[in-house]
Amino acid sequence: MNYLSTRDSALRVSAAQAVKLGLSRDGGLLTPVTVPQIDRAFLERMVPLRYQDRAAAVMALYLTDYTEAELLTFAENAYGPEKFDTLAVAPVHTLDETTHCLELWHGPTSAFKDMALQMLPQLLSAALKKTGEDKTVCILVATSGDTGKAAMEGFADVPQTRIMVFYPRNGVSQVQETQMVTQEGANVGVCAVEGNFDDAQSGVKRIFSDESIRSALAERGFFLSSANSINWGRILPQGFYYISAYCDLVRDGKLPMGEQVNFCVPTGNFGDILAAYYAKRMGLPVGKLICASNCNDVLTDFLHTGVYDRNRPFHNTMSPSMDILISSNLERLLFDLSGENDAEVRGYMESLAKDGKYEVSDAIKAALQEQYWGGFCGEADTAATIGRYYRDYGYLIDTHTAVAANVMEQYRTATGDKTVTVFASTASPYKFCDSVLAAIGVTPAGEGLELLDQLHTVTGTPVPRRLAALKGKARRFDLACEKAGMDRVVLDFLK
Repeated sequence: MNYLSTRDSALRVSAAQAVKLGLSRDGGLLTPVTVPQIDRAFLERMVPLRYQDRAAAVMALYLTDYTEAELLTFAENAYGPEKFDTLAVAPVHTLDETTHCLELWHGPTSAFKDMALQMLPQLLSAALKKTGEDKTVCILVATSGDTGKAAMEGFADVPQTRIMVFYPRNGVSQVQETQMVTQEGANVGVCAVEGNFDDAQSGVKRIFSDESIRSALAERGFFLSSANSINWGRILPQGFYYISAYCDLVRDGKLPMGEQVNFCVPTGNFGDILAAYYAKRMGLPVGKLICASNCNDVLTDFLHTGVYDRNRPFHNTMSPSMDILISSNLERLLFDLSGENDAEVRGYMESLAKDGKYEVSDAIKAALQEQYWGGFCGEADTAATIGRYYRDYGYLIDTHTAVAANVMEQYRTATGDKTVTVFASTASPYKFCDSVLAAIGVTPAGEGLELLDQLHTVTGTPVPRRLAALKGKARRFDLACEKAGMDRVVLDFLK
């Protein structure tokens, strides 16, 4: 299968090239020429299988220049017991007959980004060989908290790769920052950016599109790629777990095969919920896609009005991985809903770059209303939701998961929809101990890693072993820059 750019549908690259490039050189996002279809028989075959087998079967539909044997090996490597702390990989936790939580944080960095970033390095390494690439790839990453650590964990010491991560100073939790600045590996680098995530993300995109930087790096034997969800190799593995969750519900007798399920996803960059959209487009029986935002509610407004406007205050919240006002993956959705009209999409993106906003067509507005429902959850309600789920269900959730749970409840109240619903849990509560402790009525006795033991003592829930292992680890990185200086950081890193 080939892939095309959202800004130039005449451009065609192979699956391996799409994974290798990460971002189209015209600034567009690479997307499959067609969306493969699955049917009831496909899902029935998936029901009794392990997560690894399900993942390989879905990948094979999209990555046609990889062999099925390769993909199964990659899935075994990515999702095996040495990486994930449960054989289920992405287990579904049942709260009541119509409410389930998809736990996506059982990997090495205790966040949902592991679900894709344990797979992407293997896909990329194979892509370098398949395309005959002799240069070293430098992975540039902008992170709002979790992608950076997950990407470094996946790419650390992978041959023919270097990785540089940019994160917003004071814009991630202390545990998230500690995870990044203590990362091991001879090929990794980390830099704090003065600004917010959107500044870091815009800087990375600017570097990708700067021909002078690309030429200078090519002379040194490097080329750029991405581990952010602008890379199709990130989006595809995120689609696995929606299909897998559906199969688990059917297997466990909690959903009849063929009956629809709703998914509620906390999101900022729109990648995670876009993966759910592609699963639905493939034929997974999905009803509504419920998009959950925090105080940075640009997506909520967009889904209700069709106007995307990032010209608003930026809020630093207790759910920092969602503190985003420029949702890059929305471009792929617009491309699909416009009938792959690259000129229309280019116009929207040009307006966003120039004016910070755009308004989509009436046809896209209608499609958005049919497919999605958007809501946001403020800080007080996020904390209250954590406390309520712990009190009522004995279930401890993090700040991002709480946003999803709250918005799911808003949707049900507003619509009366009683469809079985799965909300995504995107991080372990131990990554945000201070906020979680306060939400369940306990005064935090310290900060950062000091609170791991306190949360464990209070709740009895196990501390993820890799978070516990951070205690006493030496800080390796102290680099910081202004957003205009990110290109110099990259050039210095790749001398």
